[in-house]
Amino acid sequence: MERYAWKGMVLKGKKDEYIKRHDEIWPEMVAVLKEAGICNYSIYMYELESPEFDAEVFGYYECEKGIEYAGKYQAESEVVARWDESMKGILILEKDEVTGAQKQMKQVFRLD
Repeated sequence: MERYAWKGMVLKGKKDEYIKRHDEIWPEMVAVLKEAGICNYSIYMYELESPEFDAEVFGYYECEKGIEYAGKYQAESEVVARWDESMKGILILEKDEVTGAQKQMKQVFRLD
């Protein structure tokens, strides 16, 4: 099982909307994630006192079918494209130029 971690920034005044979008996540978005082999997906939020951002978010998931497959599947999904478009103006993500996905964070420690 491969693991994937990413981070993003929630724009000022958008924290509640970010949370609401995830409380009301589209069933078709959940289906795409599961079809991509993504499981054990969590997003954590750290509130900031910043003139630009409300919070930093950290996402973690595991890929039953591998990171490469999950990334390719999401990149080809119309549902993910719509989700990304709906999150513009709420969330800032640094994207990988090759995959188009969030930049993967490097794991430096793990305790099993």
